[in-house]
Amino acid sequence: MALQHRQQQSSSSTSAASATNSGSSVSGATTAASGTASGVTTSAPPIGITGGPGYNASASHPTTTIPANGNPGEIVFTQPPLQSSSFYKIAAGEYVTFGWNFSYLAYTPSAITVSAACENGNTYPVGPTDGVIAGDAQSVVWYPYGYQTANPSLPLAQATYTLLVFAQGGPSGIPTPGYLEPNSQLQFALYTPQPYTPLASGWQCAGCGGALEQFKAHPASIALLTTLLVIFLSGFTTLRRVWD
Repeated sequence: MALQHRQQQSSSSTSAASATNSGSSVSGATTAASGTASGVTTSAPPIGITGGPGYNASASHPTTTIPANGNPGEIVFTQPPLQSSSFYKIAAGEYVTFGWNFSYLAYTPSAITVSAACENGNTYPVGPTDGVIAGDAQSVVWYPYGYQTANPSLPLAQATYTLLVFAQGGPSGIPTPGYLEPNSQLQFALYTPQPYTPLASGWQCAGCGGALEQFKAHPASIALLTTLLVIFLSGFTTLRRVWD
């Protein structure tokens, strides 16, 4: 009986040790698996410029790896082309469309800001939403006349403008591989057309009269007229002798 009792105790101890070892193995395996998963998963750097405007450390990011020396995201304008000189009217029914494509963009920004910087120092929002559009947008339609009538205290000037397109980093953000780089390459001009005035209502060509007055007053013009007159009279006299 005593021998049977010792065998039962030994069997119980063995089962307990086996369960403990099994538990430790499962825990160790779980820890190893967790460590392995943690070692494999990589996350992209935070959205925006690290430490600068737009930096958000708690934002969710895709698992995309960009080399440290990679290219920043670029905007390539398609409308109007950079090589063209674009003039747009500030008039009713006249809309302006700016279009572009993205290149080297790995991380789509949450929003894009589009502004028109005038040579007079003022900056105007472009688009129907105060210049802020979706981060994946590739065009914006602007109605300068609508802005003009809604903002009489800050009207659009007849001048040259620079289109500014930028993300959370701002118009002077530092280029970062994979993120949208600020763009200020496109220039255009705005003008206000003059109302039509018929001749019967007294329309006059301001430049035409001024050019005539300058021609009359310039000494070279008098010499030119004298020379032409002498040539004409000499030629006429010669022809009369031939005819006679």
